[in-house]
Amino acid sequence: MRMQCHIVPWMNKSTPITTNLPFESWTEVFGCERLTGALLDRLTHRVHIIEANGQSYRLRESKQRLRGKQKGSDKQTDQLPDNETTDSE
Repeated sequence: MRMQCHIVPWMNKSTPITTNLPFESWTEVFGCERLTGALLDRLTHRVHIIEANGQSYRLRESKQRLRGKQKGSDKQTDQLPDNETTDSE
């Protein structure tokens, strides 16, 4: 896999990058520790990193939709458990 990214003009604009993976897991995605290190070095140079931890609002809304659809139905196979949380979104 080849990835090419050019950001022009340099340092004049914001480029948001979002992911649900911690930096430690990026090597699994790119497959090469050296490439991942170089990529992260360039991406994290002079940046603001914002971490949003907590329960996903998408997961919460999905649970509510499933509960609404299953009222009056005996099927419980697609319902997510109440104690399921995600730290990765």
